[in-house]
Amino acid sequence: MTSKETSVSQTGAIDSACKQPAGATAVLVLASGQVFWGRGLGAEGEAVAEVCFNTSMTGYQEILTDPSYAGQIITFTFPHIGNVGTNDEDIETITPSSRGAILRMDITQPSNWRATRDLDAWLKSHNLSAITGVDTRVLTRLIRDNGAPNGCIAYHADGKFDLETLRKKAADFPGLNGMDLAKEVTCAQTSNWNEKRWTLEEGYQSEDNPEFHVVAVDFGAKRNILRSLSSQGCRVTVVPANATADEILAHKPDGVFLSNGPGDPAATGEYAIPMVKSLLEQKDLPIFGICLGHQILALALGARTKKMHLGHRGANHPVKDFTTNKVEITSQNHGFMVDKVSLPENVEETHISLFDNTNQGIRLKDRPVFSVQYHPEASPGPQDSQYLFKRFRDLMADRRK
Repeated sequence: MTSKETSVSQTGAIDSACKQPAGATAVLVLASGQVFWGRGLGAEGEAVAEVCFNTSMTGYQEILTDPSYAGQIITFTFPHIGNVGTNDEDIETITPSSRGAILRMDITQPSNWRATRDLDAWLKSHNLSAITGVDTRVLTRLIRDNGAPNGCIAYHADGKFDLETLRKKAADFPGLNGMDLAKEVTCAQTSNWNEKRWTLEEGYQSEDNPEFHVVAVDFGAKRNILRSLSSQGCRVTVVPANATADEILAHKPDGVFLSNGPGDPAATGEYAIPMVKSLLEQKDLPIFGICLGHQILALALGARTKKMHLGHRGANHPVKDFTTNKVEITSQNHGFMVDKVSLPENVEETHISLFDNTNQGIRLKDRPVFSVQYHPEASPGPQDSQYLFKRFRDLMADRRK
């Protein structure tokens, strides 16, 4: 089945000439009135969210379980998604926060020795809906040219849809500007983490003799970030996003980590910025931030953040590190960015995107504090960016000296 796109009236209403193809059991309706037909996958139902695209060729299970995708429906530009199946290990959180997926081709039988079930069964187990058969090239160009739209994805096995009602649901979605989603994905209580990164021969092992203690503020932390910290010899205490500086310092950490997460950093910053500002008063305390944590740190330092036209989402983004003069191939997932012209004088820009020259990293000139916009734990290089976790470890070691 080929995806069909409607024409759109000046009022944004769905064109009456829009025809449903035979066999269509799912549909994506944008707030503008554009319609993409396809076949349903996963759980029957409807979901409303911002529609974005990710250019990664692999890692779809990690992408779908990344808490940073809360409030979003993911369009995969690579056509063959689901071909290696799913397992219980390649997840970034137990409960996915993404609201659905859009695929080009039907999924095939799993072809990987680690697979325990196919993508369809995995989606059903998490009550997630997806649509296949969509011309993702058309949809990706639409997002590229016009920015990420609001949309409603619907899967009904009987093929019955009220397109105007779906369009209205999409139009009524408030969007991610001003939305604090970290509070929806953060942990409910403080916990400990000691699982290290996966290895071929041993799987996941624990760090039983940690040298350092890190408190990780969970704005929507990915498990592989926590594993990367443990693999550097760290005992990790995970605290909720609304933890105060006093609560964090009561754990007597060697360093503090600010995690990734979804939503508008300025909205999350209403409670996170005062916490970070108080931590910065501890002039020798190492602080490391990733993604939303990078943006929260920048806001606490006096910089600004802003919504991007379409964001960075994929595993092929080149970033230059001015501190090493090297280029890394990075994994990224963010729709907001730090406005580099707003950085104060005591903050140095350390990384930039070679796609669009946007800010990708900062550090303070007078204390052991730094952050990056991209995801060094995601291994697209595959090991290009792991040095950042060692850099954090070295700062904690220097503090002890």
